[in-house]
Amino acid sequence: MTGPRAPTVAIIGRPNVGKSTLFNRLVGRRQAIVDERPGVTRDRNFGTVEWNGRRFWLVDTGGLVPGGDSLNRAVRDQVEQSIAESDLLLFVVDVQAGVQPADLEIAQRLRKAGRPVLLVANKADDLPRDTRHLAFYELGLGDPLPVSAAIGTSSGDLLDRVAEGLPPGEVGDEAEIHVAVVGRPNVGKSSLVNRLLGKERLVVAEEPGTTRDAIDSPMMHDGRRLVLIDTAGLRKRSKVADDVEFYSTLRTARAIERADVCILVVDATVGMHVQDLKIVADAWERGAGAIVAVNKWDLIEAKETMTAEHGEREIKARAPFLEFIPFVYVSARTGQRVSRLLDLVLAVAAERDKRVPTAEVNRVLEALLDRQQPPQPAGEAVRLYYASQIGTAPPRFAVVSNRPEAIPESYTRYLARGFREAWAFTGAPLNIGFRRKRRARR
Repeated sequence: MTGPRAPTVAIIGRPNVGKSTLFNRLVGRRQAIVDERPGVTRDRNFGTVEWNGRRFWLVDTGGLVPGGDSLNRAVRDQVEQSIAESDLLLFVVDVQAGVQPADLEIAQRLRKAGRPVLLVANKADDLPRDTRHLAFYELGLGDPLPVSAAIGTSSGDLLDRVAEGLPPGEVGDEAEIHVAVVGRPNVGKSSLVNRLLGKERLVVAEEPGTTRDAIDSPMMHDGRRLVLIDTAGLRKRSKVADDVEFYSTLRTARAIERADVCILVVDATVGMHVQDLKIVADAWERGAGAIVAVNKWDLIEAKETMTAEHGEREIKARAPFLEFIPFVYVSARTGQRVSRLLDLVLAVAAERDKRVPTAEVNRVLEALLDRQQPPQPAGEAVRLYYASQIGTAPPRFAVVSNRPEAIPESYTRYLARGFREAWAFTGAPLNIGFRRKRRARR
């Protein structure tokens, strides 16, 4: 597994200088949580930017603070890793606050790191008259570039400078597979992503809800580009205490919406809850492929036998569509069966993109009709004439009938099950619609 071939640009700086606001401005959408309280960004948040024919990954990082508790130290470790891995650094300072001791300390670290740096003097809201950015020549990192991330002033000039400073490197043309890692808080989503990536890419702490944003982590597996999206734990809306939790929940829903495959992480020690079922049902209804990863299995396996089989039967009885979703029993802590997940992601993505020739669709439809005709309500007899696959991602089929409105949901489920017996579509939703046969023109 290797990282992306696109250049990487990291935004760094002390807390509350507007790093996330700048990130949102450059990626062109409100992807990172922005809050007046310092320290809201904890993990590195990835987004893609295209400018002047160049495409690159932009990384938003947590604020660098000296000392602090274990979480602050973890954030600092993540920022240090971003510095080491990035091709270009945007060091953001606050012209309204002036040069701070923390700025001087960060500048010293950057000079030692020897990475290319652009010094971005943010919150210069009164350009071109504002000259406060000149004070930052003291940092010894070249010309400060004044911008206002909130207003957008000089953001184009900054992107010009970034594009000029990037090393050669382009992203391949093959489509990415977006994989959202979802689940309730504290089930081990970030630990699982770290294990899949093979490094401590996400902040992991004992307190639940450590991940606030949906965090994108690009990687390669078996020649395919994957983007793992680690999401904030979904909570019921009534339990969302403040704006940060609210927007985290909103971004998690959006992560599910843009995912090709969702991995629902369930805590084996507490079992699957109603909220877990709602999460995977939402992903399924939106057309994403799905996999259930039962985490912390190392805490269960030694105690009971046949637990997986019995538990899976019980869960699938609660939601019939789970019958078509693969389950894998893993331990993010020990790495048990985690390698199977990435293979499953590729398999489910392939099933979601599978296309069946029309002749084969009609052969299977004819066999299903021979086995069981649709119910016949009063009036004209219900006939199904032919069918074809009209789309993929997820697979969609259209069946032509003389009375599409008379076909009950139970018969639609019968056809869907027959199609799955023929072509599996494991882990992928399957949609069947009915269309009225057009009358021949005279």
